[in-house]
Amino acid sequence: MATQERRNIAIIAHVDHGKTTMVDKLFQASGIFREGQEVEDRAMDSGDLERERGITISAKVASFEWKGIRINLVDTPGHADFGGEVERILSMVDGVLLLVDAAEGAMPQTKFVTMKALALGLRPIVVINKMDRKDARPDHVHEAVFDLFAGLDASDEQLDFPVLYASAREGWASATEATSGDSMDALLDAIVEYVPAPEDLESEDAPFELLATGIESDPFLGRLLSGRIKAGTIKPNMTIKVLTREGEERERGRVTKVLAFRGPLREPVDSAEPGDIVAIAGLKSATVSDTLCDVSITEPLDSKPVDPPTLAITMMVNDSPLAGREGSKVQSRVIRERLLREAEGNVAIRISEVPGGDAYEVAGRGELQLGILIETMRREGFEVSISRPRVLMREDENGQKIEPAEEVQIDVDEEFTGVVIDKLTQRKAELMGMVPSGAGKTRLTFICPARSLIGYQGEFLTDTRGTGIMSRLFHGWVPYAGEIGGRHHGVLISNSDGEAVGYALWNLEDRGKLFITPGTKVYQGMIIGANSRPDDLEVNPLKGKQLTNIRTQSKDEAVRLTPVQPMALEQAISYIGDDELVEVTPENIRLRKRYLDPHERKRHRNAAAAAQ
Repeated sequence: MATQERRNIAIIAHVDHGKTTMVDKLFQASGIFREGQEVEDRAMDSGDLERERGITISAKVASFEWKGIRINLVDTPGHADFGGEVERILSMVDGVLLLVDAAEGAMPQTKFVTMKALALGLRPIVVINKMDRKDARPDHVHEAVFDLFAGLDASDEQLDFPVLYASAREGWASATEATSGDSMDALLDAIVEYVPAPEDLESEDAPFELLATGIESDPFLGRLLSGRIKAGTIKPNMTIKVLTREGEERERGRVTKVLAFRGPLREPVDSAEPGDIVAIAGLKSATVSDTLCDVSITEPLDSKPVDPPTLAITMMVNDSPLAGREGSKVQSRVIRERLLREAEGNVAIRISEVPGGDAYEVAGRGELQLGILIETMRREGFEVSISRPRVLMREDENGQKIEPAEEVQIDVDEEFTGVVIDKLTQRKAELMGMVPSGAGKTRLTFICPARSLIGYQGEFLTDTRGTGIMSRLFHGWVPYAGEIGGRHHGVLISNSDGEAVGYALWNLEDRGKLFITPGTKVYQGMIIGANSRPDDLEVNPLKGKQLTNIRTQSKDEAVRLTPVQPMALEQAISYIGDDELVEVTPENIRLRKRYLDPHERKRHRNAAAAAQ
């Protein structure tokens, strides 16, 4: 049986540089969609959260044909929290399509993924996207990409990269610098020309081998493991075994389905050959980095370990006075089952039980990744309480405490550089670079302890009046930087249960910024605002206006409150202190004190002070 010629390629880029839109246009150009067919925008971003946030959360494979050659194309996440996903995907492909914004140029996530791709020996095709932007500067971006490759020790062959100019939104690509075009043919031809065919196509008669690089759960097929076939062929009903990274046999099982990617969908196939990217159903305990192989194989394929988590939260049963009123899944057992199911399908998440209660430690790669999990759970009907994130520390070989650090790149108007540098240096950040980035903006680069960035995003947007852009990238492990100051103000705490009254909130506006509106259900110990002073203040949001027989114009004016901007989930989790929780339900996100009773709060506060 002749094996069809293939190309396996991944698209990598920074957040919002146009990866998923580019995939849509390649689908249309290759003829997957018939003429006049109604197609949803961003077909690869299938999840609700992906569509709402405009980001890719999990890597997805698509496949199409161009001039008789099958192209397997992987759309990868651009956010640093999902960097582990990108790393594994790169081991499945033979080339990368590097998209760079024609105005913004190479950004931190571009650097991270490109470094991994170059280290694997992959030769990139550079696409300078968004050429329709008025502030496009393709020559500058081209030079910046070359400098980036040189700085990452690219080989001479990798430095001799092809460059195309494109606008994914308008659906065109050109081999010469242009600001308009009519088709994606130039990009499709470049993929066929510059991406090498898989080297393992000749190993069709060898025993079957596949390295699992992705895992997900299907309600009908069970566990699905995806990867690229290294050797041999795979067919339904074959018996295969699973080897761990250490070479131990994990399980044996019968393949129930072999799914190949055809367009943006997976379809069952009768067999798959070397070089193809497939998903296999039928195994019960295999996971990412395992080798799926013929029963005669004894040595596993080389694989990289999954990067360890750097951030953790505690997730516990919601025990507030309003618990159980808005969600359908509130029991500890149900929460535990859901978390274990998530850990099974998402190897970057680690779940462990907290001794002595209905609580679980959920560890991941960053605030966004953990926020996505919590948001998904609340939409499924869960009610939970979440603690403030904490960074996971380690000890080096000398017994010294080390912590994860991040490379932070900030593009900000020149007038705000002073306040940004001041705030980050207070948080133990080290300024590594400061260069003009065009249009009156300055690009600042810091190396900063990861824990000091928890809760900084909102402060950063306030300081830069919403104009600053901050990108973060895991840098490595550095010596512990010492204590870092947290929130500089206290909170307003409700001392009563009931519904907030407009008149009471109007009187409380002088105390600080409110988080709630009239009619909001509150309870004792719930946080209803930020105090303008450093200490916490208990207030009564239920106090109504005293009725008298005296009527004056000033007394009878309608109460006018400052509009309240609801906190997003990630903002709320980053905002709270160590003695506070976020109550998450399908309908509301509330902030509260860990101990609702004021006497109990005082007792724990005194005990903590005595222990220091």
